[in-house]
Amino acid sequence: MEKIPMDTGAGCKPDIEYPCLWQYKVIATDSTRVREIISDHLGDAPYSLSLSNRSSSGKYISMNLELTVNSDYHRLRIYEVLSSHSVVKMVL
Repeated sequence: MEKIPMDTGAGCKPDIEYPCLWQYKVIATDSTRVREIISDHLGDAPYSLSLSNRSSSGKYISMNLELTVNSDYHRLRIYEVLSSHSVVKMVL
């Protein structure tokens, strides 16, 4: 089967209507610290955080964070905050 590339055009941003429910996949080394980081940053805002997977060696975990984002800035800021911590290896 031939793969057909998605043509989004150079520099095009996705068309997202806010507010919307958004999910981040956080890959990290310490689930307790990830919970603290998210709690510190989001405060009383409603969100769902669940363990998704654990590497066979136990070194890495992945977690699903789901919450309502109100703007492009809000969505990207959460990504930046999560990515800036040393225990977080990747945010998708």
